[in-house]
Amino acid sequence: MTFMDVGCGYGFFTIPAAQIVGETGKVYAVDIDASSIDQLKRDVAEKGLNNIRAKVGAAEETIFCEECADIVFYSIVLHDFRDPAKVLRNANLMLKPNGKMVNLDWKKKPAALGPPLQIRFSEEQASSFIKQARFTIESVKDLDSDFYLITAKPFSS
Repeated sequence: MTFMDVGCGYGFFTIPAAQIVGETGKVYAVDIDASSIDQLKRDVAEKGLNNIRAKVGAAEETIFCEECADIVFYSIVLHDFRDPAKVLRNANLMLKPNGKMVNLDWKKKPAALGPPLQIRFSEEQASSFIKQARFTIESVKDLDSDFYLITAKPFSS
């Protein structure tokens, strides 16, 4: 299995994903923040994981490979990208025809934690971006009072 963590930060999901896909799987991780990628690389080395490829870069400019990913994952970052539509189009290029795009994000409501309300995407806004990038929404789930999860697959023509 091949897992892409786009906007991975320090690797909160990257490292568990690498453990799940195992030695024969691959995890690709990208973040624009060099210090986050440096920390992730130190943690990866400390844990002896050899199946993670992490790099510094803008998600808008990152396509690791074409039709190679089983999952392209965004964790509370879609609202942070300069061009979320382009980032999602890149995901569509990287995914295998039967792959999944997964977006975990903050609900658009006032909260003590998380990004400012004005930059958050509602489930409807995120779904609209995802559909415009030629995905079919499979599910939109409420995770708790603060988060939602959207799962989508590449549109089949």
